Amino acid sequence: MLRNVLGKTFRFLGYTVQYGCIAHCAFEYLGGIVVCSGPSMEPTIQNSDIVFSENLSRHFYCIRKGDIVIVKSPSDPKSNICKRVIGLEGDKVCTSNPSDFLKSHSYVPKGHVWLEGDNLRNSTDSRCYGPVPYGLIRGRICLKV
Repeated sequence: MLRNVLGKTFRFLGYTVQYGCIAHCAFEYLGGIVVCSGPSMEPTIQNSDIVFSENLSRHFYCIRKGDIVIVKSPSDPKSNICKRVIGLEGDKVCTSNPSDFLKSHSYVPKGHVWLEGDNLRNSTDSRCYGPVPYGLIRGRICLKV
């Protein structure tokens, strides 16, 4: 009786670990569902919109200008942000705020991207914290639900 219960328990734990590993790999390498919050990407993505993020692009370095990406926040590593890629490494980008009269430019360093929200007046982005390392990109948004 005890052997039967222990056998079922260990089988259950084994299946749980196996399916947990499969789920982890799927969410880490394939993609997942993300709820975006905040006004920085309006009107493209509204507060509380649900999007699907695919993660294969970041592994194969297929991120391009104009893509909307999910990124680990440079200022708060516990949170993710959703921004549009404005510049890739080597690109020249405008680094001043939209309300500034004089515009300044800068080059995106190797291994970095320049990110900005679509709502320029209400977005904390690369204009505040500078270029973002490519390694902080978690995925590219490919579908808005």
